[in-house]
Amino acid sequence: MTTWTRTALLTTLVVAVTTLPAVTFAPRAEAAGVPPLAWTPCESPGGPTGQECAGLPVPLDYRDPRGPRLTLAVTRLRSEGPEARQGTLLALPGGPGGSGVQRLTQRGAALRAQTEGRYDIVGFDPRGVGASTRASCGITEGDRYVFTLRSWPAPDGSIDENAARSRRVAEACARNGGAVVRSFSTANQVRDMDRLRRALGEEKISAWATSYGAYAGAVYAQKYPQHTGRLVLDSVGDPDPRRVERQWLANMAEGAEDRFPDFAAWAADPPSGHRDLQLAERPEEVEPLVLALAAKLDRTPRQSHVPGLALTGSMLRQALQNALYGDALFPSFAALVKAAADPLGEPPVLPAELSAPVPDADASVIIAVLCNDVNWPRTVGHYRRTVAEARAAHPLTAGMTANIVPCAFWKDAPADEPTRITPDGPSNILVIQGLRDPATPLSGALRMRAALGDRARMVTVGRGGHGMYVPRREGCGDRTVEAFLNHGQRPRHDVHCED
Repeated sequence: MTTWTRTALLTTLVVAVTTLPAVTFAPRAEAAGVPPLAWTPCESPGGPTGQECAGLPVPLDYRDPRGPRLTLAVTRLRSEGPEARQGTLLALPGGPGGSGVQRLTQRGAALRAQTEGRYDIVGFDPRGVGASTRASCGITEGDRYVFTLRSWPAPDGSIDENAARSRRVAEACARNGGAVVRSFSTANQVRDMDRLRRALGEEKISAWATSYGAYAGAVYAQKYPQHTGRLVLDSVGDPDPRRVERQWLANMAEGAEDRFPDFAAWAADPPSGHRDLQLAERPEEVEPLVLALAAKLDRTPRQSHVPGLALTGSMLRQALQNALYGDALFPSFAALVKAAADPLGEPPVLPAELSAPVPDADASVIIAVLCNDVNWPRTVGHYRRTVAEARAAHPLTAGMTANIVPCAFWKDAPADEPTRITPDGPSNILVIQGLRDPATPLSGALRMRAALGDRARMVTVGRGGHGMYVPRREGCGDRTVEAFLNHGQRPRHDVHCED
């Protein structure tokens, strides 16, 4: 998943929505139904033409539908061919913490072209995200860097500092977050999705859902099978209801190892234009080089280009995890390695996502969904054991994926049991998955595929990275997705694409 990564801030296209009250109360006349959305134009420079925006009121607590409500930012590109219109296609982002409004703004024009105007394409910001109702835990700045939100153990394997930080964050959320932070969960996102369907006047909604969004899409299909159209699950995680996000985090150790050989091959033989970033003569030399540099930075951090912020081994490891998401990120990580390894060179330039703290509201929603969805082990001793095992088995992630997080000290139990994904329901799901995914490895996607049974078909793509469907790329996997969305054509059996 894109879990624990820095979420991008929303563009100005939904400024009008941000002026809505943070929490309001529903008139009694609306309690029995959902009013239609009031759309207004909101095109932005560089965004798609014809973009519209609206605000969707949703209950803060669905057990109290007449009580306080939140507002979700929604955006739409209307179908260009009403006679061929097939309904609404939701573009569900990753996360937790990803913006559906931003996803549509960035990808909507290409998606509209590839689906040939058949759908109204809709994106929304989940509660807590972007221009939707926000809430903050009041997490201190030092605890909001990506490399501190991720629990990297100390160089000697100690997790004492991680435990203290996790306790601080959990206590801050309990003290400052209130009912809004407690409402951030997959179960509520799925309820919000169905409320959006009703506001759109649709009997069914289709979706292209990626990463965490793919999990939310699978839960929606389980909870509302009669309202699910064509569903594409792109780069999806293990649906085990006993663990959910706990398992996703643990699986990232395997994902890093699956994906690292792609970077190693690149770094040993960079393409034209990047020859100066070669790190080794042979691919098998790259991992020992990176691990040795991380260990050196553990002992002696290097001052970075950001005043007062030194590059540590954990920061280098975090930069690697980020770079594994896409081949286009390989050059910047290789440049960071070369700069950090040169004791006489200029201070290393940190990637933007490591250079500044994550905004408090963004960090709060990411953490809250993880902790509100499922119970986590509560004893520090449990994490000491799992970290020691993970450090020995998975050196690239150095125990981070098994380490303690604020959920160990979370004050509230999950309000909903995680959903068990089953084969029950219509056969209308296509899973697309890369062979070497650093965030949602193939092993987890295969468990989702098995859980869905005959409801799904799966196409694996022989590439690395996170997020396999890219509108207008025209690879085999992309064409398979588009044939399904446009014409309902799905492989009769699971298939493999090389590109």
